[in-house]
Amino acid sequence: NMTERRRALSVRQPHAEAIMSGEKSIEFRSRRTHIRGTIYIYAAAGRYARGEEAKMMKKYKIADVECDDLSRGVVIGTVELHDCVEGKDSFRWHLRDPVRAKRKRKPSGKPQPVWFYPFT
Repeated sequence: NMTERRRALSVRQPHAEAIMSGEKSIEFRSRRTHIRGTIYIYAAAGRYARGEEAKMMKKYKIADVECDDLSRGVVIGTVELHDCVEGKDSFRWHLRDPVRAKRKRKPSGKPQPVWFYPFT
């Protein structure tokens, strides 16, 4: 099954939710990527400081759910990674066409900080 070999990108909440809602279409990373096409978005288990999370929730206009209630430790959907542009101090990974997963799945593969294969 081809989808089983699809890579997942680890993204902390509330960034992952903002990607799924279409509010965030650029992921800033320290490295370039040559990966293109449909990827999974894995909502990482790690947290930011509470105050920081609250600011992000407001920035992304996420008001229908509390930050504590956002999914963590699961694949929450897919998105198309269609470009990577070098910025002044980071790379901009351009994302489009987010599709929420019908059911959230815990990865069978061990989550990594950036890329990993969640379903082996």
